[in-house]
Amino acid sequence: MFKEKQSSEKLQVRTTASAAEKTAEKAHAQHEKKPRSTAKSELTRQRIYQTAMRMFRKQGFDETTMREIAEESGMALGAAYYYFPSKEAIVLQYYEEVQAEHERRYAEWVGNDGRKANLRARLGAIFHLKLDILEHDRKLMGALLRYAGTPDHPLSFFGSATKDIRLRSIAVIEEALREEDLPADMKTLVPLALWALQMGTLLFLLHDKSAGQKKTRRLIDLALDQSVRMLSVARFPLMKPVRSHVTGMLKELELLEA
Repeated sequence: MFKEKQSSEKLQVRTTASAAEKTAEKAHAQHEKKPRSTAKSELTRQRIYQTAMRMFRKQGFDETTMREIAEESGMALGAAYYYFPSKEAIVLQYYEEVQAEHERRYAEWVGNDGRKANLRARLGAIFHLKLDILEHDRKLMGALLRYAGTPDHPLSFFGSATKDIRLRSIAVIEEALREEDLPADMKTLVPLALWALQMGTLLFLLHDKSAGQKKTRRLIDLALDQSVRMLSVARFPLMKPVRSHVTGMLKELELLEA
């Protein structure tokens, strides 16, 4: 009877161990499948995104429908909506990729040619690198920039939906200014002013028909030359009342966070 009890207990242990092993194997198998599934989903998402961007550039943002994007991607319309609920969501992804590429290129420049660069050179790199990325997307930008005057639109550069990307863009300029001996009030005001200048040069780009957009690049250089000179003057203590007035005005109009 004792031997039978021992045999029963051993059998129970083996059964429990076997069940535990199977559970572990199943969990491991599910864990192995998850990355592949995620990778496949990302490939699908990228296929839709790349197809949409190609169509936006070729036939225009307004003229392209989600149904056409789905068909061109070889997918059902519902599947396309699963990854991107709207055309605007695709463009927000485009904004994100442009910003990430700009950050990457500037960091690479700083690590090489920009190691000992002065402020003017650093700002020049920021502006010209952004132009390098966008110079072939003027048609698409023309369709999107019209939303700038509608802050509630998800594609507005001044809206809440693009706030994170806008702050990241300003942060690149803040990094270029980090080593400058600026008064505290200018550390907030100047990056915003330079970002606004950058947006203005991109607007000029839309109308620039010169070869290689030479006029836009010349505008950037002239504007930055003048901006750096103005910074040298604006940092003087005597200019503090003027800076305070401008900062207060922008905060009152909610163009600058209090």
